[in-house]
Amino acid sequence: MGMANCENITLVPFFYFFCMLGFVFIPTEASLKEYQFNIQVTNVSRLCHAKPIVTVNGMFPGPTIYVREGDRVLVNVTNSAQYNMSIHWHGLKQYRNGWADGPAYITQCPIKTGNSYVYDFNVTGQRGTLWWHAHIFWLRATVYGAIVIMPKQGTPFPFPQPEREETILLGEWWNNDVEELVNQGNKLGLPPNMSDAHTINGKPGPLFPCSDKHTFAMEVEQGKTYLLRIINAALNDELFFAIAGHNLTVVEVDAVYTKPFTTQAILIAPGQTTNVLVQVSQVPSRYFMAARPFMDAPLSIDNKTATAILQYKGIPNTVLPILPQLPAPNDTNFALSYNAKLRSLNSPQFPANVPLKVDRHLFYTIGLGINPCPTCLNGTQITASLNNITFVMPQIGLLQAHYFHIKGVFRTDFPDRPPTPFNYTGAPLTANLGTTLGTRLSKIAFNSTVELVLQDTNLLSVESHPIHLHGYNFFVVGTGVGNFNPSKDPAKFNLVDPPERNTVGVPTGGWTAIRFRADNPGVWFMHCHLELHTSWGLKTAFVVENGKGADQSVLPPPKDLPLC
Repeated sequence: MGMANCENITLVPFFYFFCMLGFVFIPTEASLKEYQFNIQVTNVSRLCHAKPIVTVNGMFPGPTIYVREGDRVLVNVTNSAQYNMSIHWHGLKQYRNGWADGPAYITQCPIKTGNSYVYDFNVTGQRGTLWWHAHIFWLRATVYGAIVIMPKQGTPFPFPQPEREETILLGEWWNNDVEELVNQGNKLGLPPNMSDAHTINGKPGPLFPCSDKHTFAMEVEQGKTYLLRIINAALNDELFFAIAGHNLTVVEVDAVYTKPFTTQAILIAPGQTTNVLVQVSQVPSRYFMAARPFMDAPLSIDNKTATAILQYKGIPNTVLPILPQLPAPNDTNFALSYNAKLRSLNSPQFPANVPLKVDRHLFYTIGLGINPCPTCLNGTQITASLNNITFVMPQIGLLQAHYFHIKGVFRTDFPDRPPTPFNYTGAPLTANLGTTLGTRLSKIAFNSTVELVLQDTNLLSVESHPIHLHGYNFFVVGTGVGNFNPSKDPAKFNLVDPPERNTVGVPTGGWTAIRFRADNPGVWFMHCHLELHTSWGLKTAFVVENGKGADQSVLPPPKDLPLC
């Protein structure tokens, strides 16, 4: 293992004494990774439009955080932009350490202009691809980047070692100021304009105007295997992704190893990550990578295709790339069959510890709605809800209110099931579309096992919803089209090797069942990762109580936690 690295020691001071003597062997877990994130406004040009955007360190997308499983990470975020800011480390479990989770007004007050906050967290028991993004307003449109967690030293991947790897961040671009568009939409009570392009590593590709120099290209060598770490950082679109002429072998989703399977295209929802192996074994040429939305509900979307180039070494840029065959934009069958192929690796080294006994059964309906709004265009505004409750954001962090027993900030009476059962996925429901407003949370006993069935509804319209839970991974034990049947469907659950994720797509007009063990105390946000629906109120949070053990309660807050 070699000598101790004195700079990397983050343990108790007497290690320094041994370090000076030079004979102590420190495990790699003790490594400290430090990053400086300057939130600053930078002028960026895409699609012939230049505009100021909020960035980290002037980069779009932002810098990649490289860590190893077991590392401690310190990210000092200094806010020099005009907006309040907070950063979420999407998919990191943050055991007992919600203070580093990042969603504004859930686990912290935002970082005000001119202020700094250090996100201090350990990467424990996780390896793979995750990502980070702003978690306030719609600022994640430009404030996002990858997190690459390498396995512990000496632990190989459970699949053939790739020769090289590349991060592929899928995003969205608006020509106009996103925050202004959102504010206009909110005033009207309507959705803001859809994006003007999708992007691959911040670049739309040559199918868009003024994009010759805004095209991501990856040079590859014939006969080699590459690992692509694909992240959907788009705000509102599930995306298909494919490479012309090349199969993709899926080996990991949401930083959990899967049983490998080969596919021509993947489907990835906002918030999700997918690692694929690509064998570069075709006739040397230039091949397009392409991303385009999946939408199987009667809603309008930005359906334009983002492209990047897989370029074999030695092939000149004059060769026109070949486009891949992506599934049709409304190909429900591909979506369902692709997701059905996802299975946890469930090996002795990487087991799937699925809860078999359930302590708490929850059933949440997902719906859109319409509430009165005297100042809006039609006197109404579109809204969204879980169990008919539209979540109202508090004025201080919910975790502070919980930790310091501050009364009147939230209630813990979120219902375990909808107040009125109905035919959730029948004909579109256009009457009684009002929702109840409230900052209502569900209280969960420490270490209890939870089964949550998420049911899409035809309130206004059915739609696919990627639901993200902070602080946890969960097992996707079942999914189906239509209404969940509690007497028949559980018999079909996969309790052996279901996929383990942090974000799951609830199918259009269907349901998804997830299970998790509530062993991480704190206040953990759960919301739709379509930014539009989150801003309309499709969100709630779990208050997971402290356990009895010394290491089973929320850690004290850091000294520099921002004030509201």
